[in-house]
Amino acid sequence: MSDFDAVVVGAGAVGLACGYQLAKAGDTVLVLESAGRIGSGVSSRNSEVVHAGFYYPSGSLKAKFCVEGRRAMYQFLREHNVNYEKCGKLFVATEQHEIPPIEKYFKQGQINGVENARWISGADAKALEPHLRAVAAVEYLESGVMDAHGYMDALEGEIEAHDGAVVVNSPFLGATPSAEGYDIRVGGESPTTITARKLIISAGLSAQKCAGAIEGFPQERIPPQYLAKGNYFSLSMKAPFQRLIYPPPVPGALGTHYRRDLGGVARFGPDIEWITEENYLVDPSRGDSFYEAIRKFWPGLPDGALTADYAGIRPKIHAAHEPQPDFVLDSPEHHGMDGLICLFGIESPGLTSSLAIGAEIVKRLAD
Repeated sequence: MSDFDAVVVGAGAVGLACGYQLAKAGDTVLVLESAGRIGSGVSSRNSEVVHAGFYYPSGSLKAKFCVEGRRAMYQFLREHNVNYEKCGKLFVATEQHEIPPIEKYFKQGQINGVENARWISGADAKALEPHLRAVAAVEYLESGVMDAHGYMDALEGEIEAHDGAVVVNSPFLGATPSAEGYDIRVGGESPTTITARKLIISAGLSAQKCAGAIEGFPQERIPPQYLAKGNYFSLSMKAPFQRLIYPPPVPGALGTHYRRDLGGVARFGPDIEWITEENYLVDPSRGDSFYEAIRKFWPGLPDGALTADYAGIRPKIHAAHEPQPDFVLDSPEHHGMDGLICLFGIESPGLTSSLAIGAEIVKRLAD
């Protein structure tokens, strides 16, 4: 008999959501985290935005999970008293040539099932946000901001309430298939081996390394990893907008956007900086490009108002200038190993999609 029905590697938002959904479905669950606290990786360095779901191609996992995950997210946040604000988003065209891409994404949102969205004129957008420059915009009422760490704390609480556990300082060292599932080697102060029928790799920037440590996993199914840093700058004055303000996307990212966080601080970013080694330093000189991008939709941004803030790294599986791929949920039907799912390339909208990804993991492993 196995020690656990399911072991999840990685206690970020997606790993915890997978653990929660598995525990809610009746599995005994253990979530392993190599760091000293939950959510200290990719999940701690994002925009904390709840996305509507209009960016993603028809039939993609991103389109499906973002819309389903958003609806589930708001319900979960309400039920667990986690702070959020459904502030809405303005997706803006600042020049006439930007209207066609805005229109394309608006139509894609309709295909994806995004509700409560409407075209508005530049004058209507300015009436909503007087400091904004726009010739046209789409208003998405379902977009918002949330407390990502409060969300992850609530997920951890739910796992424990369902007799599961989340353990930190417990790195995944590898796994070997067995008659009952997997023998899983765990490091830390007291290294041990545990057994589980199901194994889910949701390790963010370490996903490729973890998959490579599973005996028998086809190495050709491990996608290459690319690191794309997103830098953020904060505003040293009163927040100019109530709503999220997003320009059209750029290759590989959603563009340098604006948000007012739950504490009232205005932040801009992320941009995209392709790097070869993991680092989280924000170069203040990147502020020049931030001023240029922001002034397209906020001409009144004063000189000297931006301060280098923080950075996150997207766990990309495509290089710069390559098409952005879908989420990868490598499942038994793909790699031939029962009870195993490896998640790769879970970047935006991973936070919004997390509960839907967890529900899909339950379904695939049940099937």
